Amino acid sequence: MQYVFLDGDRILSNADLHDTFAAELTPEESYGRNLDALHDVLTDRTEPLGIVIVNEAPLREHLGRRANGFFRLLRDLQADGIVRVAVIALDAPAAS
Repeated sequence: MQYVFLDGDRILSNADLHDTFAAELTPEESYGRNLDALHDVLTDRTEPLGIVIVNEAPLREHLGRRANGFFRLLRDLQADGIVRVAVIALDAPAAS
């Protein structure tokens, strides 16, 4: 199974999110870098894909209003068995 790792501390914008998927999945050059294009890329795959998300809260903050659509897309694709999604909660370091 191939995995895509999304770290909310490193993905600072919608463009960063799509750049990560483009780099990991190597979609055709016509990849539109939007949720419709991401849906197409993910549903056209023949091998399983795991998506691992760490630092979900910063990712949601960085994606802004687009976060709900992105997470809805992942939830729907997971329900259809197209992807497996794991969200890993990392605690912030304790203050000294």
